[in-house]
Formats: sequence, C-alpha cells, structure tokens
Amino acid sequence: MRRTLRSGFTTGACAAAAAKGAALMLREQRRRDQAELTLPTGCKATFVLNGQHFDDERAACFVIKDAGDDPDVTHGVAIHAQVSLVQSEGDILIDGGTGIGRVTKPGLAVPVGEWAINPVPRRMIREAVLEVFPSLPARLIPRVTLSIPDGEQRAAKTLNARLGILGGLSILGTTGVVRPISHQAWTDTLEVALDVARAADCARVVLSTGRTSEQAAQAALNGREEAYIMMGDFTAYTLDACHRKGFAGVILSAQFAKLVKIACGEDHTHVRNARLDLAQLADWARTLGLDGTLIKKIEFANTAREVFVELGANHPLVDAVARRALSWISRRIPGADPGLLLVGYDGREARRFGSTWLFAEGTVP
Repeated sequence: MRRTLRSGFTTGACAAAAAKGAALMLREQRRRDQAELTLPTGCKATFVLNGQHFDDERAACFVIKDAGDDPDVTHGVAIHAQVSLVQSEGDILIDGGTGIGRVTKPGLAVPVGEWAINPVPRRMIREAVLEVFPSLPARLIPRVTLSIPDGEQRAAKTLNARLGILGGLSILGTTGVVRPISHQAWTDTLEVALDVARAADCARVVLSTGRTSEQAAQAALNGREEAYIMMGDFTAYTLDACHRKGFAGVILSAQFAKLVKIACGEDHTHVRNARLDLAQLADWARTLGLDGTLIKKIEFANTAREVFVELGANHPLVDAVARRALSWISRRIPGADPGLLLVGYDGREARRFGSTWLFAEGTVP
C-alpha cells in the first residue's frame, strides 16, 4: 500500500513565521517557542522557533524548513529573522542578509537590485509582523532582516545564478505550502526562466531535456546564458509557455530516447511507456519499408538508446523521428521557427534538424 505523502512549507512561510516569532519576543520581552501563522490559503500553521534571543532593541530566531516529502534543496534550511524598531517612513522594512540572493537581471518577480524575496512572502511577512505591532509611535516602524547561513552554498545547486539571483537563495511561495512531488516547482521555475530570457531580449530559446543535452547545446551554439532553458520532462508545458510569451523560435536539444517520446506526441517525456515508444518506432520503420530484421531488432530492443546505437545518427529512421518531432513542436508553438539538436550518448552534438537559422547562424539571438 502506498503511504500518503506529507506536505511541507515554503521558504516564504518559514520566513514569515520566524519574523512573527521575533516580533512577539521583541514586544513581550520573553521567549517564545512557537509562532502561529495564517497561510495565504486561509489555513493556520504552527512553526517551532529555534535560536531565540532578544533584548530591548531587537529579537531574533529561526525556523527550520520542513519540505515534507518533496525533494528540495531548501529542505532543512534554517531561515533566520531579526526584528527591530527603527526610525523611518512607511509601515515596515524587509531586508535580506547573509545567504539571501539579490536580483541582478530583469524579468523576475522583484526589480533588479532588490533582495530575492518574492511578493507573496513579503506580504506574509508584513501581515505577520504588523499583526504584532498594529500601531507604533510616529516614524517608528518594524525592520525585518532575513538571513540563511548556508544560503549561498545551497544556491549553487539551483538555477539561481542563471536567472540572475546572486549571493544566496530566494524566499518563495504563493500558498505557503509545498505539495509533495509536485510539478509546480518545475513549472514555476520554467516560467521565471522564460521571463528572464524575454527581458534579456532573447528572440529564441534553447530548450533541453537534461544537463547532458544542455551542455551539448552550449558547446554547439553560441548564445547568452539566459537563452538556455532546462525544461526537463515538461515539453508541452514549456512549448506552450514559449508560445504565450511570444518567442520567435525554439531549438530543442535532446537525446534520441527523449526525441522519440516527443515524436510520439507525449506531453511529458518521463521514462514510463518505453515499450509503447519502441512499438511505435517499429511501426515507423515498417512505413519506411526498412529491413524486417532491423524491425525485429527494434521490437525486441530494451531501450530507444539501444536502437540509436544500432542505427547511428544518419539513419533514415532517425530522420523520420526528427520530422515527426518537429511537426509536433510546430503544432504546440505555431508560427515559430523550430529546430532540433540531436545529442549523442557521448554527450556531443550528433545532428541538426529543422530551423534554417540553426544551420546558417552561430549565435542564439
């Protein structure tokens, strides 16, 4: 029996809880071990506070993020908040510190130069702290400073640097809750990466299904780093997003097994249904009138990779797969100029298909 997967909390929710806990200790001048927070969904959650300390001028604590059963580089991270009261205009100041990234490229949810604390977490922090300090003397306002001691090291395992977030992690989340094994983290990242590419005036983007195919594309094509988007298995979603955002062309970089799935019209190129892919490949081989012995080899192969190694990159069946993949891409993003970069299992470019630009130009515009 499959166990029920456990939900967790976003970095934004943890930051807001830590800020509320620090605000309560500053106001009450006593230790607090927990803080209750109302999430954007309307639900309430209680967070354990750690590292509490306070005096007359400031208070601080941290919340350890529990991402539930969702694999996440931020799982277990300690999100610190310090709250003080300062002379300033407005109703609250929210700053970053050690391990919080800064935005250096346009196209993200916050402007260039700002701390990478997204709008919903900012609102959650503001509401939580102002709940504790609903009124203060004139020109006296709360100041919240967030930090993550190992944020810069953890950020090195993310796409933050490519997106233009330098120096640490982002404080993210729209609901406060992380759903286990959710696709939303991927699709949210894809949306942001495409927005950054648009803001950098990239007319085309290079989509890759994994790190190997991305590295091959970077070696084969000149272009700004913003143009390279690692979409993983989310082929249909990414192409639809490219269409929504008005890109003039897409280059898709993939190895043969993923290309077969795209040619089969699969919206999501996970490894499931590999046998069905091979059956379809055998049918295409029959349509081409290929040798019966080869068709049998395809039918009894273990993987599409095995078929590719047998055929080689220049085989007519590889051409047929590429044509079908290009046709499917064209239907997802009509009016664009699609191209394919086929990557061999040695990690290097094997062939190019489609877009005349891909053959005529050397730089991704």
